[in-house]
Amino acid sequence: MIERRKLGAGGPEMGRIGYGAMVLEGYYGPSDDSQAVRTIHRALDLGVSMIDTADFYGNGHNEVLVGSALKGQRDRAFLCTKFGIVSDESESGSELMTGRGFPLKINGSASYAGRALDASLRRLKTDSIDLWYLHYPDPATPIEETVDAMAAAVRAGKVRYLGLSNVSAEQVRRAHAVHPIAAVQYEYSLWRREAERDLLPSLRELGIALVGWSPLGSGFLAGNTDTPQVNDVRNGDPRYSQQNLTVNRDRFAPLSDIAAELGITNAQLALAWLLHQGADIFPIPGTRREERVLENTKAASVHLNAGVLQRIDGLARIGTASGGTLL
Repeated sequence: MIERRKLGAGGPEMGRIGYGAMVLEGYYGPSDDSQAVRTIHRALDLGVSMIDTADFYGNGHNEVLVGSALKGQRDRAFLCTKFGIVSDESESGSELMTGRGFPLKINGSASYAGRALDASLRRLKTDSIDLWYLHYPDPATPIEETVDAMAAAVRAGKVRYLGLSNVSAEQVRRAHAVHPIAAVQYEYSLWRREAERDLLPSLRELGIALVGWSPLGSGFLAGNTDTPQVNDVRNGDPRYSQQNLTVNRDRFAPLSDIAAELGITNAQLALAWLLHQGADIFPIPGTRREERVLENTKAASVHLNAGVLQRIDGLARIGTASGGTLL
């Protein structure tokens, strides 16, 4: 079982390492629903309580999948989902350009939030969501208005805690003034450390946890440095373009040497480093395979001494990865 810590200043205790279910939609290769359910069950058995999904993943299928996996086991999971990215063409929204070279349609209005929540509850087959995130802030809706609508869901008993995703420190402060924010989800890993500049210090001042998405660099930090196959979502990641990928292989190769010296895997080194950044950091690696869940959870027991941490910091400073970010 992995170590448990409190989620932010006012949240419940849970395993330091969570599980990101997005990978179960085939974004990084084929995924089988039966195997996916077994993988989630394995995560729960190992003490991984934070199960993260979103209504956008698989256009709702991911929530259905997670809901089926949690049937009869809902009380074992701290269930998290997100809303705000619009998939339904009949719904309105604001265009938000991403680092992947295509826009997303975002709707953070009060009316849309209510519809999205009820739809998520139906797909997840649950009466309440433990942590409900705004996936991206809506450029056309003040974040205060969106959070006020989300707070109404807390008062109605449909949601326990509120979270934000892919936001700035300034947006967090504005939102937190409306209703307490338990966690902020943001890309955080050895090849994406920008959160340390402004966001993480602000979160610590406010008592908000950081949930790190893509803690393994979409597989790169786990040693998967091959050029992505056709239909792989990483083809839109500038860090995975052929020129940048070649540079990144060379720049981050010494991390493999450190992992080998310690007798651990590359993934375990990357996750252990994140856990050493503070008790308020909760990485949510995703995997389609049960054995990888076990490998990832073992990172919670890896100790990195000051010398090793200093070496890692020297190899993976902010901006070391070649290629733009995705936000």
